Amino acid sequence: MANRWGIPKNTEDIVKERDIKCVYCGIVFSTENNSRKDKPSWEHIVNDIRINGTDNIALCCMSCNASKGSKLLEDWLGSKYCKKKEITVDSVTDVVKKALKNPPTHRDMSKNGER
Repeated sequence: MANRWGIPKNTEDIVKERDIKCVYCGIVFSTENNSRKDKPSWEHIVNDIRINGTDNIALCCMSCNASKGSKLLEDWLGSKYCKKKEITVDSVTDVVKKALKNPPTHRDMSKNGER
């Protein structure tokens, strides 16, 4: 059963285990702090809600998610926010690097068991 963002449960489980820190800035997520800055939030690396596989779903901090919004990843990486936080193509996690090199596309994910 998918969550309210349409992310399948198996994808959600894999991503929660994989992404223990923000895939962009690297801040370690906290469940004890009252600050929203280090709370995880669901992220579509490529801004297409139809692409819900592990190659496009990630966890990032709420600050990065708010900054990125609906911007293209390539454009956002050149933003003042990323420059200030020293977020670059080289500093992001592997799932983001892979999405930059080979962006995921909408396809029938049932073939991969990710429907």
